[in-house]
Amino acid sequence: MSTTLLASLLIRKLERFEPWSADERQSVLDAIDSTLRLPAHAHLVQEGEISAGIHVVLEGFACGYKLLPDGRRQIVSYCIPGDLCDLRVTLLPRMDCAIGTISQALIARLSRERFRAITLQFPRLARAFWKTALIEQAIAREWLINVGQRTAFSRAAHLLCEMFLRLQAVGLVQENTCEFPLTQTEIADTLALSTVHVNRTLMELRRSGLITLRDKQLTIHHLPALEAAAGFAPGYLHLEATLDDDATAAT
Repeated sequence: MSTTLLASLLIRKLERFEPWSADERQSVLDAIDSTLRLPAHAHLVQEGEISAGIHVVLEGFACGYKLLPDGRRQIVSYCIPGDLCDLRVTLLPRMDCAIGTISQALIARLSRERFRAITLQFPRLARAFWKTALIEQAIAREWLINVGQRTAFSRAAHLLCEMFLRLQAVGLVQENTCEFPLTQTEIADTLALSTVHVNRTLMELRRSGLITLRDKQLTIHHLPALEAAAGFAPGYLHLEATLDDDATAAT
């Protein structure tokens, strides 16, 4: 699959805020200065590193994480195809967390200089990227509530709902099934649970008939029931069309 086709996932994701012109779409593609194919569990950016560009997941899964002095890890974000891993480096050059792959991944790097240029040239692009950053903050707040207040069952159900809907928004869900390469250890590092607790919780979700998780594929049998079990309200993802009132059709 071509880089242009894969990068269209990013454009598809951002265009839900307001339509872009052909020149605006092309400017994003032109800002890609390199691509990198990485194996699973590879480092992409280290915490504290000065990054030369913004990384976009074109294929596969990645995550942001922090390492504690004793070696424990807290996963703080997931990046799926179409996601920018480190948009913050456009203004804050040093990374405040590390980024690594979960599965095999194809990553594109957008030149920071070109990125700045296109956001100055095209205000609609700047607004779309700014909205993306705000949604990332909203997701981070929801994750804080997840690990701080919800039960283990609700935490896991909430994560599954979120990932399913995010993948669906970029066309990566077939009927009620999507790729889900996360290991139980990675889920544990996300939900602040032990791997034993995650195993028991996933078994409970399976026994309830809400999900099937097999061969790195997640099937949700009844999404409204899973959302109810999680106390999940998808508004924080802003997946609905959010076109500005004054937006005009793309030319």
